[in-house]
Amino acid sequence: MNLALMRRIDEQYLKGAWYGSRQMTRYLKRQRYCVGRKRSRRLRRLMAIVAIYPGPQTSRRHPKHPVFPYLLRNVSVTHANQVWCTDVTYLPMSHGFIYLLAIVGWHTRHVLFWRLWTTQDTSFCLEAREEAVEKHGAPDLLNTDQGSQFTSSPWVGELNRQESKISMDGKGCWTDHVFIERLWRSLKYECLYLNAYDTIREARQGIADWITYYNQERPHSSLGDQTSKETYQKLAV
Repeated sequence: MNLALMRRIDEQYLKGAWYGSRQMTRYLKRQRYCVGRKRSRRLRRLMAIVAIYPGPQTSRRHPKHPVFPYLLRNVSVTHANQVWCTDVTYLPMSHGFIYLLAIVGWHTRHVLFWRLWTTQDTSFCLEAREEAVEKHGAPDLLNTDQGSQFTSSPWVGELNRQESKISMDGKGCWTDHVFIERLWRSLKYECLYLNAYDTIREARQGIADWITYYNQERPHSSLGDQTSKETYQKLAV
């Protein structure tokens, strides 16, 4: 029952990311789910879903961790790997769920690195970022939301060690993270919801195929109808 409910929450979040726990609970009850606000809130936390407007219980930030300012307003991107953004999202499967982390070029929309795992803890995020750095080099600036993985001492310490500036979305400012949120929406509607993957191996292959398509074949109007790979390669010259 929880898995079906979590999938419905995820689908509705992609349509109405401003839904808080009250609105989501009302929506689920209208869909004939027997669910209270407490259960709805618990499942949303498990799925790492946060409403995009500021309000009670919408922040997953650790109260003792530092928060950094948003540095991307009016930034002019002139070279590849100048600015990265990263996020973690919940992915439904036929018999459970997993998490996906992606690192994306902020200007090019190019998915530089991604990884699947069964948790969304700091070590998972750190290992993925280190692999991306080994492949592409460290970015000048990395933007995230205010999730506890990204405000933790190990994460912040590694970015400082590599002299990458730290930028974070403002609380409730959904436009600060809009590019990666659009990636999640496209991935789920075009890949995940059309395929009921039974295993992580199946999911990994399906997602790999879709991201290859997204990077190499899908044109973006904001990039002059070029693909993200074409734009990334031009900046890398």
